[in-house]
Amino acid sequence: MTLDERLALIEEVGEEIVTKDQLKKLLQEAEESGQQLNAYDGFEPSGQMHIAQGILRAINVNKLTKAGIHFKMLVADWHAMANNKYDGDLEKIQTVGKYFIEVWKAAGMDIDNVEFVWTSDMVKDPEYWLLVMKIARTNAIRRFVRTAEIMGREESMDLTLAQLIYPAMQVADIFLLDAKIAQLGLDQRKVNMLAREVGPQLGYWKPVSVSHHMLLGLGKPVSDAEDAKSRAIQLKMSKSKPDTAIFMTDSREDIQRKLAKAWCPEGVIEENPILEYCKYIIFETRESLTIDRDEKFGGPLTYTSYEDLEKSFGASEVHPMDLKNALIEPLHVLLKPIREHFKQNQEAKKLLQKVRSLNVTR
Repeated sequence: MTLDERLALIEEVGEEIVTKDQLKKLLQEAEESGQQLNAYDGFEPSGQMHIAQGILRAINVNKLTKAGIHFKMLVADWHAMANNKYDGDLEKIQTVGKYFIEVWKAAGMDIDNVEFVWTSDMVKDPEYWLLVMKIARTNAIRRFVRTAEIMGREESMDLTLAQLIYPAMQVADIFLLDAKIAQLGLDQRKVNMLAREVGPQLGYWKPVSVSHHMLLGLGKPVSDAEDAKSRAIQLKMSKSKPDTAIFMTDSREDIQRKLAKAWCPEGVIEENPILEYCKYIIFETRESLTIDRDEKFGGPLTYTSYEDLEKSFGASEVHPMDLKNALIEPLHVLLKPIREHFKQNQEAKKLLQKVRSLNVTR
């Protein structure tokens, strides 16, 4: 794979890349030196995993590993504790973290080139807390408060002290994991910019920020954000609204019920979650999509590209319900290996049962 091909593959993942020139330089240097180039993402273990965290994350990670990048997936258990998930109960959080790993393994993530790291292991090193303290000293409190959306929080002085420390921990993660690339969702952008700001001050580097798209929830878009990035973050899929997200172990009936209620106005392309599923999941995992229609409505339609489907839908040539119905079987098939894993693997089965029994707190 050429340098340009590797770069193009990463650009498929990054809705925003800061900066592309720096990313290209990193790829060149790694190729010339033969040294491992690391990217990372971090997840708070909380609740059942939805399709954006599972399938879409596996798709994006696999593109990076195909481009020759080693991926470090941080199971951010201490971050979840700081953010009051499960009332800060670390044992419960770690149970969910183990479940997360089981999901990713079953979802087809390139495990051979992915390294799972636990924050609970990193914090045992005094160097971790020394770096957190150094980062915390670089800015006034208001600078850290501005990153609150990385925790799913509003910018407010009502944040707990633990939540104020959280951004400094996340920046420390980047440098101690030797991650030259921070490949997280667009909702994590502000902390990546903080890392780029303070890295050179502390003798480290400016990590390249590769921010992937935030998949829309299935409900009607409601947001008061004026700029596109903030709006995308506010409208992202949410576990707190279970009928607006498809979970990784959902049954065919669950998928059908959720899609039937999904927001999908006829002819509307912008902020249409059903079209987003088509673009970011369906056409990433299969070569075509067939929409079955009665002959009196024109008969079946088969699309081999998302662009053609979007054009037809925008011209009202495809009815929303026909499109929704067309997604049921592909999504059912896509999630089948995950469902089977959690049925057949006894340890995974116990983890899922435990996770389902837990009451998620915010």
